[in-house]
Parts: sequence; structure tokens; C-alpha cells
Amino acid sequence: MFLPHVGLWLLASLGREPSSPITLAEPCAIALVGATVIDGNGGPALASATVLIEGTRIKAIGPRDKIEVPKCAKVIDATGKFITPGFIDTNVHISLGGNMESNIRYREQRYDITLEGAQLHLKHGVTTIRDSYGILKPLLAVRDSINAGRAVGPRMTVAGNIVGWGGFFAVTFGPPLAKSLWEEQLNDEITEGSGEELIEMGPDSLRAAMNRYLDKGVDFVKYGGTVHMDYPTTLVFSPRQAKVIVEETHKRGKTAETHATSPEGLLIALEAGVDLVQHPEASDVLLTDELIRPFIDRKVICSMNINSITGKSWRDFQADQARAAATAAEKAKDTTRGSRRWPARAQTSFERFQATVRPNLMKVERANAERLIREGCIVSVATDNDLGTAPEFDKDPSAWREREPGLGTLYSIEGLVELGMTPMQALVAATKHGAMANHALERYGTIEPGKLADVLVLDADPSSDIHNIWKLRMVLKEGATVDIDRLPVKSIYSRSSP
Repeated sequence: MFLPHVGLWLLASLGREPSSPITLAEPCAIALVGATVIDGNGGPALASATVLIEGTRIKAIGPRDKIEVPKCAKVIDATGKFITPGFIDTNVHISLGGNMESNIRYREQRYDITLEGAQLHLKHGVTTIRDSYGILKPLLAVRDSINAGRAVGPRMTVAGNIVGWGGFFAVTFGPPLAKSLWEEQLNDEITEGSGEELIEMGPDSLRAAMNRYLDKGVDFVKYGGTVHMDYPTTLVFSPRQAKVIVEETHKRGKTAETHATSPEGLLIALEAGVDLVQHPEASDVLLTDELIRPFIDRKVICSMNINSITGKSWRDFQADQARAAATAAEKAKDTTRGSRRWPARAQTSFERFQATVRPNLMKVERANAERLIREGCIVSVATDNDLGTAPEFDKDPSAWREREPGLGTLYSIEGLVELGMTPMQALVAATKHGAMANHALERYGTIEPGKLADVLVLDADPSSDIHNIWKLRMVLKEGATVDIDRLPVKSIYSRSSP
């Protein structure tokens, strides 16, 4: 018999929230016995295995008849189940979401909303998230609460602002621009002194500004290589400025990454020495060899926004293109429209862009993603997951499903297979490569002795059919079992009805 919830309810004695849906590992050990283990390294799975967990870490893995299980251990019969490392999402935004009304109404509940977003990830087996753009204070507070055991959630690393951008309502992010005091204040709460004022700084001033921002407690730095919006995708920092940002980040032993969606913005970031690029596939043009080679040669992680170019997003795009083609064909047949014939004129450059480039942007991005995968880029799962609009303001709740916390991550893992990966390669991207994005592979990301016991138990084999990642039976984070049915503890945005 498979028991999904083990351990003791010892929350109050350890200072955890009384309603916290997590149970601690037994004092001696937990032994998951009889499952097939997919360790996250990409090699063959180990059938009929035992995973022995002591405290927060994996003690041993091997064939069930080779691993000695202490008599004091809690033994869980996992025969017929499949074990993988916990999933890792390298690009989420759990403190920002939805329209202005949502942000205003729930301003005083930012901590609760941020924790809700984190817990929704854990509910679906995402044991680590990297929040690469959001409001720093609630993000740091939730991260620290989880680390201290006061709240349940996935492991979090936090960047806060995208350095050089001015916030949600700023020129560098895109319309709508700030028109009220509240919107200007929100911009300041996002930037925390790392906004558009940095664009005007020389190297010395920029070094000082970067160190002031790093002192706020961020885990990694994401800088704006270009503005957020496309066409024209203007540069934010010069090559020497980008180098300063990356150097100061590396001096602290932290990961440096960029959002850069133009060829020159990408090249500047790669030459500056970034460790990771968010959505490198997102470009108006096909990536050239000059851009692809540095990713491969320097082992720069490609944190791809997969769910925006696969699954329902891709099917909707194809349907839109088919409708557009049918409409164009009908117009071409119509020779009677109008009573006068106007002289032909050349299209303007903007008309050409609207007619040829913009309708095909997703096709270009998907082709870039497919090529980066073929060429051997280190791909991690990234989603832009956030909570979206508050339910009382949301006209179409189903429209956001592919980017909902946790759910969006699963859709993205499936999308990697759609883009050409094998299921096993997609599982490596969702686990091992995510840990590499945090420079933390020695601590987690694979199922190996000595690593933190972030473990998922699935009812079916995801290496034969990637859709089986949805068949989640059990989640352990650092050796503690999680009652996923009770997450999130406090539903605000995720409640089923207004």
C-alpha cells in the first residue's frame, strides 16, 4: 500500500504555522522502496530501487536488495511508482500580476499573495523557483519565511528589479506609462534604486549603485540588456556598462543574467560574461551563428519561455494564421470592391513590419528555440508564471492557465518535448539544469547521495510519456513530506470564485 503522507505533525513545537501543510521526516529516516528512480542526470532509470533519506538529505540510492534500511526508518512501499527530482522553474514573477485594479486592491496583502504564488508551485511539484522580476520586499520576506521554517513553500531565489528598468509603468517596460502617483510609487517599490537612473551612469558610479542594490539581499541579478517591448527593441546599457554589472555581481558569487531580445543586446550580454539569458529565443529575427556559438562554447544557460511558443499558444497561433490566410485569399478574389480604383502605392516600412514581421514573431521564436536545442544549449525551464488578474477582475480566467504558478511549469516541460527534446532530456532541463542556473548543483537538482531530498513520486513513467508529470502522488522538500492538497494555505488569487 502506498502512503502519500508520512511523518509527524510537529509544527507547533518547531515554530511553524499551525495550519502549515507539511509533515517532517521521521527522526531516523524515510525509505522509498520499490520505485523506478529517474535521477535527473539523463542516464538510464534504476528500476526496483530504494531511496533512503536521513534528515534533509539523501543518504543512499540503489537496488532495493542492496540498500540497508534502518529498523527505525519509515518504509514507504513505492512499488510501481516513479521518482524524479523536484522540478525547478528559472523564471517566475509571483509578486506582480494582473491589472492595475488587482495591484491596488491587494497592495496590503502582497506578502500573502507572494506566498500563495510560491505555494502553488510547490503544490505541483516545483520545489525551487527563481523569481527574476518583482517587488523586492515581499519577495525577500517570503523567501526568508520559507528558509526559516515559518512558512511552507519551494526554495526561492530572488532578483527583484530587472536592473536598468524603471518598473511596471516605465518607458523601459512599456505602455501603459505611469499617469498617477500610485503608479509612480509602484515603480519605485519595484526598482529600489536600480532603475532607469543607472542608464546615465559611468563605470564608477554604476559599480557603486550595483553594490548598493546587491546589499539589499538579492540572490542574483537580472539586468535589462534591452527594453521590454519589441520593435523597436532598443538597448539599455552600453558594452562597458554591461561588463560592470556582470563583474560586480560575480564578485559577490552570484549569477548574472539578462533580458535582451535584440541581436546586439544579446551579443553585448554574452561578451559581458552573463551566466544565463532569459528567453534567448525571443527575437524579431532568426539567431545567427555568431549568437548561437557563445551559448554553446561558454555554457550559458538558455532559460526558455517555452509555454509561450508551444501547446495551446502554438495551436492558437496556427489557427490565427490559417484564418488570416483565408481572409487574404477571399480579398484577393474580390475584384468589385469600391467604385474607383486608386493608384497603387508602396507600403511604408511600418506597414511591411505589420504585414510580414509581427504576424510571424512566434514562428521565428519557435525556430530559434528549436535550433538552440539542436545545437546543444543548456536549456532550463522558464515560464513567466504569475498569478494573473484577481478573480473579481478577470474576464476570462481560462486564458491564463498556461502561465499559472505550477501549472505553467508543467506545460513548459511538456513543451520541450514538442520542440524536439526526448522526455528524459526535458526532465534534465526541469531539474539538473535549473539547479545549474542557481550555481547550486552540488546541493540539489538530482537524486544523489548527499544532496537535499527534493523528491517527487509519480504514478506513471514520465520518461516514456512526458504527460505523466501531471500524475503527481507525493512531494518531499528537503526530506519533509508536503500535504499538497492543502496548498495554498491561504487562497486569495487562486480561489475558485470571486
